[in-house]
Amino acid sequence: MHHFRYSGHDLHCESVDLAAVARLYGTPTYVYSATTITENYQRLQRSLSGLDLQVCYAMKANGNLALLRLFSNLGAGFDLVSGGEIRRVVAAGGNLRKSVFAGVGKSEAEIKLALENQVFAFHVESEPELARINHVAGTLGVKAPIAIRVNPDVDAQTHAKITTGKSDNKFGIPLRQAGAAYEAAAKLKNIEVKGVQIHIGSQLTSVAPFVEAVKKLVPFVADLKANHGISYFSIGGGMGIVYRDALASGEQAWWSNQPAGQGMITPESYGEALTPLLAPLGLKILLEHGRFMVGNAGVLLTRVEHLKRGASKNFLIVDAAMNDLVRPAMYDSYHEIVPLHRDSSRRALVADIVGPVCESTDCFAKDRQLQEVGEGELLAFMSAGAYGYAMANRYNARLMPAEVVVRGSSFELVNARETFEQTIANEKIPAFLK
Repeated sequence: MHHFRYSGHDLHCESVDLAAVARLYGTPTYVYSATTITENYQRLQRSLSGLDLQVCYAMKANGNLALLRLFSNLGAGFDLVSGGEIRRVVAAGGNLRKSVFAGVGKSEAEIKLALENQVFAFHVESEPELARINHVAGTLGVKAPIAIRVNPDVDAQTHAKITTGKSDNKFGIPLRQAGAAYEAAAKLKNIEVKGVQIHIGSQLTSVAPFVEAVKKLVPFVADLKANHGISYFSIGGGMGIVYRDALASGEQAWWSNQPAGQGMITPESYGEALTPLLAPLGLKILLEHGRFMVGNAGVLLTRVEHLKRGASKNFLIVDAAMNDLVRPAMYDSYHEIVPLHRDSSRRALVADIVGPVCESTDCFAKDRQLQEVGEGELLAFMSAGAYGYAMANRYNARLMPAEVVVRGSSFELVNARETFEQTIANEKIPAFLK
């Protein structure tokens, strides 16, 4: 659910007219709803309310400092995958003592940084990484809290590029080898075994893979509790969001377009299915969702440059490009695209919606129908709060977009549009070329 609605003919985020944001800060600009994020976080907490729960926001989805502060104020920890993310949480005033550090290639410097900031635990991906963490902890004279990420070999039934729980993925230690890994960890003098972790992928549209993975792990987790005294079980994240018919409403409208038999995943169905499996363990349960909390809480505003009428199709050229929102180019992802001013009297237009970057893959939608719009008019890419700005880049020497946060009738620029001078600040021309 989210707080993007038409008020009269104009699209609003909460009580703010999005056209006013575009007029003030230009385009492309990301806009986030603080109320949507808050409600998503609280809804997730309520869905597993019978458990000792710790929510760690997976900040890879969106690491904006304002949003990190919002999550921190809500009581969240963070799921971190780099030293840069650790530093961003610290800069935002977040709590590392409630946060976990994941990722398959942690450097010694990153491990040291996490230990110095008293991270709740490392989620260990391999035996060599375990040895590295033990070594770095030894140089600091501390014990490193760890959980091993176990790969349960479960098909998440999601896009091939974002599945992480199959045996041929790079993530985690296979379940059949995990027992030996824990035995080895227990013998390392600078390691404290605290828990176990799984994460099987992103944008899951059914609760069934979550249930399958947890059922596979429950006997193993219970054994670890009995023999190693672990205190928590992290079941990762990955709950999917609404992309189709997102403005309408989302969940029922979207699920009406899904293949039969998948089942509808909501925080409530997720909690209802998993709580009975997790409660008997008597452990703290960690969740590491990202997309679910911020995905539908953000839109990308863009302005129409031209309507180009070709021989066989129309092209609606906008000022946003694949460098601003790479998901359609990278994953063939769908984003609903809507006008900021809705006018039912206008004729329908069918066009490819494309950006100005010099790549054929700079295409947001093919043969998409929307109302006829002209040069200078504004559109919104819905469900762009996750992996939008986080994956944006400077391709074609384009500037990074601006970011705005809305709460109620107030909105504020929280990340100014990049300037050209900023993009070249660290570059130099060598003396031998002068």
